Amino acid sequence: MKNYRPTWAEINLDALYHNLQIAQKNAPHKTIIPVIKANGYGHGAIKIMKFLIEKGVDYFSVSTLEEALELRKVNHNVHLLMMGPIQKKDLEVASKHDIEITLYDEEITHYVLSSKLPLICHVKMDTGMHRYGVMDETYICQVIEELQKKTNIKLKGIYTHFATADSDEVFYYRQVDRFYKLFTQLKVKPPVIHMSNSSSTLNYEKDFDFTTHVRYGISLYGLTLEPKNHNLKTVMKLKTRIATIKSLKKGECVGYGQTYCAKEDEIIGVLPIGYADGFLRRNKHGDVEIKKRRYQLVGNICMDACFVKIDDSIKVGNIVTLFGGLVTTDEVAKRNKTINYEIVTSISYRVTKEYVRRSS
Repeated sequence: MKNYRPTWAEINLDALYHNLQIAQKNAPHKTIIPVIKANGYGHGAIKIMKFLIEKGVDYFSVSTLEEALELRKVNHNVHLLMMGPIQKKDLEVASKHDIEITLYDEEITHYVLSSKLPLICHVKMDTGMHRYGVMDETYICQVIEELQKKTNIKLKGIYTHFATADSDEVFYYRQVDRFYKLFTQLKVKPPVIHMSNSSSTLNYEKDFDFTTHVRYGISLYGLTLEPKNHNLKTVMKLKTRIATIKSLKKGECVGYGQTYCAKEDEIIGVLPIGYADGFLRRNKHGDVEIKKRRYQLVGNICMDACFVKIDDSIKVGNIVTLFGGLVTTDEVAKRNKTINYEIVTSISYRVTKEYVRRSS
C-alpha cells in the first residue's frame, strides 16, 4: 500500500537477521522456527518470511489457520506449523495446503485419529502453563503410538510451551522435567522435538541434547521481557513527521478537553498519528525523539493526531521517532503498563511499513 501520510513503521531486516543469528549461536545444531504469528508480531509476516527464506530458513510457525493460509499462498515449499486451535470442519483445509496442525486436547485428537485425510500433526503437552496441550502423559504416549500406525497421518513433532522461561527458573525446570519424562517414554521419537520459546532459547537451549528445534518469537524482533538484552537489536521504529506547528500564548490550551494549557508562550508540533494507529491515549505525557533529543507529548492523544512541545529548532517535516530509538519500546510498554509484545502488535493497518536492509 502506497503511503500518502508521513507516518510509518521502519522495519530493519538486518537487525532481524542479527537476532536470528544470536538464536542460532545459543541453539547450535538446532533448527530455528521463526514465529511470525500476529502479522510477524506487527512487523509484517509476508515480508519477514520472504526475507528469511532468502537466508535459508524453511520452517515457520503461526497461530491461526488464516495466518498459515496467507503465507502458503506466498510459498508452497516451506514448513508451516499452526500452533493454535483448529476446528474439525477445517481439517480438510489444513490437509489440502500442507499445514502442520497441533493436537492440543482429547477432542481434536479423536477427530484426527478417525479422519481419513492426509494430515501432518504435532502433539502438544501441557506441562504447566494450562493454555493449550494435553496433560496426561500416559494418554499422550498412547496417542502417539496410534498416530504412528496411521498411514494417512504424519506425526511430525511433539512440543510444549513455557510459562516462566524469563522469570521463574524453578517452575521452568519443572516443565522441562515433565516434557523430558514424556520424551524418554516414547518408543519411536518424532523427527521434530521442540520446547524453547525466545527466553528459553537464549538462556537454556544449549544445555539440552534431546531437542531438535526451537520456536523463536519476540526476540527475533529484538525484544525480550528479561533484564538482560542478549545483544538483540531493535527491528521496528515507529516514525512520523511534524505536520504543522502551533504557537501558543500563555494560557492557551491544546487538544480535546483542553487538558494542556501553556504556562508561558510555547511551540507545539502536531504529529499525524494517534490511537487509531495503535499509538494509544495512555502515551500522553510520554517522550518522543526528534533530532536525537527527547521532547514531551502534551494534551490528549486524538484518533489521528497528537501534540509535542518543541522548541524553535524543530521544523515542519522533521522526523519524529515515537519508539524504537532513544525512546525504547520497553519504555513505551512501561508507560502503557503492559509488555513490549502489545506495543508492536497494536500498531494498526493504517501504518505502512518501510523495510530497510544493507545485506544482499
